[in-house]
Amino acid sequence: MILNNVDLDKISKTVEAGKKDKQSLLKPVKLQGEWVLDAAKDYQFRTELSYEKGKQVIEVDSPSFLGGNGNRLGPMAYCIAGITSCFIGTFAAVAASQGIKLTKLSVNAQCNVNFAKTLDVADEPIMNGIEFDIDAQADNADRKKLEQMLNMALERCPAMYSMSHNIPVNAKIK
Repeated sequence: MILNNVDLDKISKTVEAGKKDKQSLLKPVKLQGEWVLDAAKDYQFRTELSYEKGKQVIEVDSPSFLGGNGNRLGPMAYCIAGITSCFIGTFAAVAASQGIKLTKLSVNAQCNVNFAKTLDVADEPIMNGIEFDIDAQADNADRKKLEQMLNMALERCPAMYSMSHNIPVNAKIK
């Protein structure tokens, strides 16, 4: 059954497989990217990411105040888009799993990125938070029920978890 553009049958199969073997829930994300050293190009970083049915090239250019030309989305724009789409997708899936048929779901996201630490001006947090204004409507759920779905999405969203928990990073020169 598909509800809110979420295939609940596929999710159900994933859950059942995960209950039998938790390793099946580990999904690797890998990319190989390259910083473009040629100033004649109109972007600074390029990667090709694979997904289930194909590949997508992503080109990134820093905003001019960070030494780029602003010709493409910058890294933080991709980050915020990823966080937002992950969260709103989790909300849609949680609502679907509870039988809530959404008639509207849209989001406005806003945050301030502080580049003081990046530019070695001050040791301040890069982000103090992100705000989501969500317009969620459903014929079979009142505001209270939609707020419950919101709280469940906040608890379950991989992006929200990644932002609120320390994730070890291992970086090394080859």
